[in-house]
Amino acid sequence: MKGRLDTMAADLMERLKAYGQLIRLDRPAGTLLLLWPTLFALWMASAGDPPTDVLIVFVAGAFLMRSAGCAVNDYADRRLDGRVKRTRSRPLATGAINPAEALLVAVLLAAAAAWLAFRLPAAAIGTAVLGAVAAGFYPFAKRIMPAPQLVLGVAFSWGVPMAYAAVSDFRDLSLWILWPLTFLWVVIYDTIYAMVDRDDDEKIGVPSTAILLGGKDLPFVILGHAVYLAGMFGLGAWAALGPAYFAGWIGAVGCAGRQAWLIRGRERPRCFQAFNNNSLLGFLLFAGLALDMLLRA
Repeated sequence: MKGRLDTMAADLMERLKAYGQLIRLDRPAGTLLLLWPTLFALWMASAGDPPTDVLIVFVAGAFLMRSAGCAVNDYADRRLDGRVKRTRSRPLATGAINPAEALLVAVLLAAAAAWLAFRLPAAAIGTAVLGAVAAGFYPFAKRIMPAPQLVLGVAFSWGVPMAYAAVSDFRDLSLWILWPLTFLWVVIYDTIYAMVDRDDDEKIGVPSTAILLGGKDLPFVILGHAVYLAGMFGLGAWAALGPAYFAGWIGAVGCAGRQAWLIRGRERPRCFQAFNNNSLLGFLLFAGLALDMLLRA
């Protein structure tokens, strides 16, 4: 009897591990990349004082929507992931989870995110619906678009207008500076991510900006980061932010430089390292903003 219980417990743990891999509990970078610009927007829109209940909704919503998106992505790529080095151990590719289970997980997580979103003002709810459509479309954009990173740019920058809808309004000029800059940043780091899989993607016919740009991928990343960081500097100057913000900005510039150095040879492990470094870049900008506004209070 004890042996049977031990086997059942081991099977349950393996099952839970597979679900954790499906929603990327072991890889939190994606959630952080979604969260930092959203928090930046919340702090900007609320002058550093976002309502606690709204903050909780956005933090939890970022985790839930990113997790749901991963489940949908793995469902869409279930016949391709086994042919890509980086993704061949994903639970749908190995058969540890079946496609119907992945869709059920995605629906449950999206439903939980929707339940949270309905605690926001009506304008934010409407914005959230559009963002969910963009997030759900991204996994399938890889079948029909030469640059699906543009769709991810929309999906992962959507927290910015949502934040303004929740605590301010769309007439705030900082929204129209921050949102396109965030979109650009997402396209940059997802291009780096696509550089990791470029060889495999070319073989199986999955398009990406890394393939589309070819040898111009490195100049694109460098120029894109230059434009993004110049814009974030300009936003800080326009908003009369202080030394704490610009200290964070200098740190972000250092991150961008490190990423350019890492991807210069286009080696797979270094490109993946550069992609993950964007979590620190986003954090430094947000931390600088939050500290600056705290010191002013």
